[in-house]
Amino acid sequence: MKKIFKNLKPYTAVILIAISLLFVQAFADLRLPKYMSNIVNVGIQQSGIDHASPKEMSVNAHDLIVSLLPEIQSNEFKQGYEMSGDAYRLKSDVDRDALDILVGESVWTLLSLDTKSGAQMPGMGENVEIKLSELYPLIPVFEAIDKTEAYKIASQQEDNIKLQSGVVLGKLIMEDQGVEIDKVQTSYILSTGGIMLLMTLLSATAAISVSYVSSKIGTGFSRRLRHDIFAKVSSFSQAEFNQFSTSSLLIRTSNDVTQVQQMIIMAIRIFFYAPIMAVGGMIMIGRSANNMTWIIIVACFAIFLILVVVYFVAVPKFKIIQKYVDRLSLVFKENLSGVMVIRAFGNKKFESNRFDEANTDSANISRFVNRVMSTMMPSMMFIMNATMLAIVYFGAKEISNGVLQIGDMMAFIQYSMQIIMSFLMISMMFIFIPRAMVSLNRINEVLTTEVSIVEPLNPEKMLASQSGVVEFKNVSFKYSGADAYVLKDLNFKINKGETTAIIGSTGSGKSSLINLIPRFYDVSEGSVSVGGVDVRNMSQHDLRETIAYVPQKGLLLSGTAEENIRYGVENASESDVLKALEISQSQFVLSKEDGLKMKVAQGGTNFSGGQKQRLSIARAIIKDASVFIFDDSFSALDFATDQKLRKAMSENLGDATLIIVAQRVNTIIDADQILVLDQGEIVGKGTHVELLKNCEAYYEIASSQMSKEELEHGQR
Repeated sequence: MKKIFKNLKPYTAVILIAISLLFVQAFADLRLPKYMSNIVNVGIQQSGIDHASPKEMSVNAHDLIVSLLPEIQSNEFKQGYEMSGDAYRLKSDVDRDALDILVGESVWTLLSLDTKSGAQMPGMGENVEIKLSELYPLIPVFEAIDKTEAYKIASQQEDNIKLQSGVVLGKLIMEDQGVEIDKVQTSYILSTGGIMLLMTLLSATAAISVSYVSSKIGTGFSRRLRHDIFAKVSSFSQAEFNQFSTSSLLIRTSNDVTQVQQMIIMAIRIFFYAPIMAVGGMIMIGRSANNMTWIIIVACFAIFLILVVVYFVAVPKFKIIQKYVDRLSLVFKENLSGVMVIRAFGNKKFESNRFDEANTDSANISRFVNRVMSTMMPSMMFIMNATMLAIVYFGAKEISNGVLQIGDMMAFIQYSMQIIMSFLMISMMFIFIPRAMVSLNRINEVLTTEVSIVEPLNPEKMLASQSGVVEFKNVSFKYSGADAYVLKDLNFKINKGETTAIIGSTGSGKSSLINLIPRFYDVSEGSVSVGGVDVRNMSQHDLRETIAYVPQKGLLLSGTAEENIRYGVENASESDVLKALEISQSQFVLSKEDGLKMKVAQGGTNFSGGQKQRLSIARAIIKDASVFIFDDSFSALDFATDQKLRKAMSENLGDATLIIVAQRVNTIIDADQILVLDQGEIVGKGTHVELLKNCEAYYEIASSQMSKEELEHGQR
């Protein structure tokens, strides 16, 4: 996995920025319920008065509160204020929350003394009308009486009840000072609402920024990862290609990388954000309403159980899904590429059934996973709604008892929803992460595949005096994992400027032999040298720069005909292109409407087999290499074109070494050296005439293609 995640290293700083933005977003989102609670509790219920202890009060108001508290508490209250002119003003460094409690306790002490009418606490029954002007004359009485029992009752009340009672008294004191409460309320609601708008804007800005950053990281990571896969696959020898099907490599490069990209984007936006919100929500709940925290714990436990069940039921199926996708892609690709063969043999129904079977298997497993996943969201929503009902039910009791305010319950509901939504977001990751992990493992299989063809540590340069010389010494070869040798103890040498032909029955090892020269495979035993140096001791680039290779199947790349011909030499002149067309007998391109600018369809399907072979030969000829390899590259040419092509090559490529694999004897009759292969061994070596006399295997091949007169003429 290190090879995969190293692509995230350049984005480390950006990821840290994204996580920082997530903390900013979470901070803003977690503050909103609290501000909403304040608007309800303070702005509406408390008329915008957020503290029971006034910033300024008259001497009478100050003395009233002091007279209602025991000596210790009254001294604490006195220390919070200082005389300024004819009023008391709040000190700047005082613990105002503690003063708020003392003000509330003074109200409850008053009510417990029942000095006026046995009035009940506001919020506990009928509203109480208190007039400060009627209480001020009683200050000496309050100072004189024993308040121990009354204060004991007051101190036993919940802090929340004390605060609400204290605010009632604080409001009266402010009105007594001439403060307009309506303006205070309006100002508080507007200012708090403004802060909520700013927090919302901050949250939205952070969310948009995280989305942008995560997308940049995800797309950048996938681009680098696809580059690594492409580079790795490009370094594969044929042995590695045999381990993976073409469709599987395509799916891994496209679909699997996309899955990983989505996981990274979602991980940054959700996987980091959800825990921050869940923990933050729990902290905020713990501060506001501890009595109902158990509801959230039960809800989270239920969600956790659902996630565990989904994980163990659905996750193992994701690997199977990817295998079915590979299989479906393979069947579809085979049907597209082999459509003419399928139609010619009348097997459309068979192939349709084969595709339907692969498609049905993929659909069934996907349907099962989707069914499991589809149960998750309704279950989560049920838990969320049940949680909300539980909060309302138990919260209403708390409100009725005066322990909880309406705004606090509303905030508790919002925090609960934030926590549950965090778990919902985590559950979404249960969909992305397991599937992405399967894709990661599949990509990792490609990136960690050991390449059998590796560059030498100290590459050697070819000898100028041995340019174009190819030599096999005691070469034996078998494919990876095979027991039997395909080639056995081959020994031969091809000198510069010579034409060497390789012929033999099907499966005799002809293509395997020539694949050892450009080092598509490495020999199992012995050595292959080009230019006097073992091919394993020179760089692959230098080796293949000296070789022009034409495969058995003419392969054209998408683009124009000219781009295909210039593929080996990008800066080739127009005269070089025309010369290559002439030698390869490909002048038919010039007769087309667009000429060399003619578009080549995917796979060269708008050219015949012979035309593709000739254009492939032109692409090799323009390279002007010292060694040319033709792997049965004339098989699709008619006899007349074959003769013209061989004659033109003989006249123009006289200094180059030609290695020709052929099935037709007429193609190689003039070769300087012919190698006859049979079951991986050289059973004949010499010219056409020599082999007709000395090699029975060659004679059998020739006699199956030539008339008796031609054979006798050759032997003479």
